Amino acid sequence: MLVALSIPENMKFLRQIFESFRFASEALRTNLMRTTLSLLGVTVGIFSIVAVFTVVDSMNMNIKSQIDSFGKGVVYVGKWPWIMSNNYPWWKYINRPKMKYREYQYLKDNLENAQAVAIIDGRMTTLKNANNSMETRMLGVSYDYNIISDVPIEQGRYFTPAEAENSAFSVILGAKVKEALFPNRADVLGEIIKINGIKFKVIGSMKLKGEDLISLGGSPDDRAYIPYTTYAKVFQLDEPEPDVAVKAYDWDAGQETIEGEVTGLMRAKRGLKPTQEENFSINRLDGAVKFFDSIFAQMNIGGFFIAMFSLLVGGFGIANIMFVSVKERTNIIGIQKSLGAKNYFILFQFLFESVLLSLIGGGVGILIVWLISFVPLGALTLTLTFKNIFWGLFTSSIIGVLSGIIPAWAAARLDPVIAIRAK
Repeated sequence: MLVALSIPENMKFLRQIFESFRFASEALRTNLMRTTLSLLGVTVGIFSIVAVFTVVDSMNMNIKSQIDSFGKGVVYVGKWPWIMSNNYPWWKYINRPKMKYREYQYLKDNLENAQAVAIIDGRMTTLKNANNSMETRMLGVSYDYNIISDVPIEQGRYFTPAEAENSAFSVILGAKVKEALFPNRADVLGEIIKINGIKFKVIGSMKLKGEDLISLGGSPDDRAYIPYTTYAKVFQLDEPEPDVAVKAYDWDAGQETIEGEVTGLMRAKRGLKPTQEENFSINRLDGAVKFFDSIFAQMNIGGFFIAMFSLLVGGFGIANIMFVSVKERTNIIGIQKSLGAKNYFILFQFLFESVLLSLIGGGVGILIVWLISFVPLGALTLTLTFKNIFWGLFTSSIIGVLSGIIPAWAAARLDPVIAIRAK
């Protein structure tokens, strides 16, 4: 018996909710000009918030993608620590010994938890082909370098183990280097170029990567790769300062295992006593990721507070419109109450109108951001994520509730006798 009575009550409540929503929609449609003007503030506010979050997220994804291209899960062993600070204590590290090729060999032979080990060094130099030349960053790399970092070969091949070990005069060209030395040439394999007057044979060229938002160590499009043994023999006689890159296995997500093993082996190789500090540095790219994450977090916070001022103006605009709407429909509210309308029916009617108005404004703001994401912005590719869409719509809903709750509450509390007499 109780169940039978509760079902009609539930149905009645849902029907009144639906009627409240219909009244709200009809009110917005009837006052189209006022609706359009009142949602502009919310549109600007939501556009600002979503645009800031979208730009920051897109920059973050772009930079992380670029950092990953240098080698995900890789630690770099060298003389200098990577410290992103204005107060770099260089005097603490200037007298440290530089990495040696035999130390690279020692790590390569003894590391048990390394996926790959490579030695790297580089310098700016000029590459020539007949009358064409280009100053570029040339890197000497050992054979496993293509496991450490992405080397996207478009034509030709990577170095063979024999070339890497036996100081072959072979070179792989970045896309822009290839274009500068061989304008309008598709196939350059087997061609001879000169690096500092020494002849090298082109065995490969890389795919064009294009612009990066930031350049960490330069673009691969502007690089040339030669075997490290060749580099050490010909170009590294004056001031060798290589780094050794060690790639961890996927299960060593934080690289703690490989870092501990490298530390132990390097201390043993250099004969350091337990009380002595390390005279080498182990650097990880996740330090750069954390650095940029902190910057982007601050940008998000700053952008959020700036956008909130726009939303505050938009919220006051909606609240003002809702008070006007309550005044205009006071007579109708009195009639509805005299016919048995509950307080929640009146409250929901105006609250739905406020939220719907705010959601429309927010939706328009999000639509503008989505349209802007198709505009070419050079190195930055904007990506509007579902997370940012959700937060935009959620914020719109909150603004709608906060802006409409007081006018809706005032309408629900009206005395039906006084309200029905209002003109």
